[in-house]
Amino acid sequence: MPQRPVFIEPLTPNAFAPFGQVIQTVGSHHYPINADMTERFHDLARIELEGDAARPMISIFRGQPYALPLILGLVERHPLGSQAFFPLTPDAHWLVIVAEDENGTPARLRAFLPGPGQGVNIARNTWHGVLTVLERETEFLVIDRGGEGNNLEEYLFDPPQLVTHRERGA
Repeated sequence: MPQRPVFIEPLTPNAFAPFGQVIQTVGSHHYPINADMTERFHDLARIELEGDAARPMISIFRGQPYALPLILGLVERHPLGSQAFFPLTPDAHWLVIVAEDENGTPARLRAFLPGPGQGVNIARNTWHGVLTVLERETEFLVIDRGGEGNNLEEYLFDPPQLVTHRERGA
């Protein structure tokens, strides 16, 4: 039986700050380039790379949809690098699930629902859920760390966690 539910909340830069950065054009530093034909939204996230032969990687992930309420069985973290996710469609529906670290284990889970045009950069060594797409298959541009060393740690919940919307009026 899952423990107390984790309620989904809107993704905002302030709420997500303990876990990384929200990637969005709204409110970001920008300026024109290419003879004023392009607007550059500059330095939207801090990419972190640690360890031997560390290098940035760009990948595309294609996520299959999960149903809500979600029974969350595991989270993971990457001790050697950050991991950025940005949907390749503006109408993507997905969750970002993160947790604080408490003596090497995840604690105080939070679930964020990004709005249109929002991605995230999850800071190095931050507990987070797997790519959690809702409604339909969705592709994401992912920037993370390649190189030597073990950059994945998983934690299995026993019992699993329940992630859901807060009931209206609750």
